[in-house]
Amino acid sequence: MLKDIPRRKVTDVAMAVAPRLDDPHTDDLWDVYLINMKEVPLYHVLVASEGYGQIGNDKVKTTILRHYFEEVGPLRAVQIEPIMPDMFQITNQFWVSFWHDGYMYDKKYVFVRGSIREDHFTALPFLNQQGVMIR
Repeated sequence: MLKDIPRRKVTDVAMAVAPRLDDPHTDDLWDVYLINMKEVPLYHVLVASEGYGQIGNDKVKTTILRHYFEEVGPLRAVQIEPIMPDMFQITNQFWVSFWHDGYMYDKKYVFVRGSIREDHFTALPFLNQQGVMIR
């Protein structure tokens, strides 16, 4: 039965969106990161990303992209994918699953429409820059 399956809460793992700073020719490009704030690695990490919502009178749904990492080291951030600011007009969802301590964890991180903006910036661990983060 479902009630017999333990539901463990994901802690010390975050998703972040930040402007790309290393290339002056990409002012309009941002990056999505997975941040492992644990002192141990995460294994077999799968991130599924998709965007959905409405722009004007048009319903928009992006293709689901999947990214796999055999291991994400402790106290590290890994780049998942680039994202264009046009996509901030819709909801952007990232479903993360990984193995840790003999158990498979999963969590959905949802950046709702309009939430990725400078007045929501915070310091991003291990990246030495500002961005929007969901823990």
